[in-house]
Amino acid sequence: MGLFGHKSTTTSTTPAASAANPEPVALTGDYTIDPAHTTLGFTARHAMVTNVKGAFLRFEGALHLDGSDPSKSTASLDIEMASIDTGSADRDAHLRSADFFDVENHPTMTFRSTAAEALGGDRYRITGDLTIRGTTRPVTIDLEFNGAATDPFGNERVGFEGRGELLRSDFGLTWNAALETGGVLVSDRIRLTFDISAIRKPA
Repeated sequence: MGLFGHKSTTTSTTPAASAANPEPVALTGDYTIDPAHTTLGFTARHAMVTNVKGAFLRFEGALHLDGSDPSKSTASLDIEMASIDTGSADRDAHLRSADFFDVENHPTMTFRSTAAEALGGDRYRITGDLTIRGTTRPVTIDLEFNGAATDPFGNERVGFEGRGELLRSDFGLTWNAALETGGVLVSDRIRLTFDISAIRKPA
């Protein structure tokens, strides 16, 4: 994951309040993803006519940001599959079952970055190995740096938004049901969305 040090942390122009982000090298360090202020979401097409959105509520992750060489930055995530939430208890139970994630035998989904690159401006791309239900495949995530700030509790934070896509069939998630009008109940293509807040670890 790249290191992003371009956007201002404030829109005020008063001398007392204006404080540009530090130079990228100043943000170099290790960070812990803050679950309370991070969303790991996904969207699937349902019955060919609407979108179902969901998220995973329990996870932990870490970032290493390298401002001198963004390609040396890294990211990792461990996600509890049982924490899936789509707003429907019945649907969530089905997703936890052997038809989909089989959380009894595969309780954790993991991501480990393998490459990072700068795309220009505040845009970056990270590639990594995603493991679901014992199957590992590469995925690519496009990221935008949202800024850096110190919160009221003294935590140094960085923020990102990210998007990606995957085919669930690549991970052996092939359950489906045919519709009378043609097509299938659940799309193969899944859109991923991320809103990430990470806190710098003490030196």
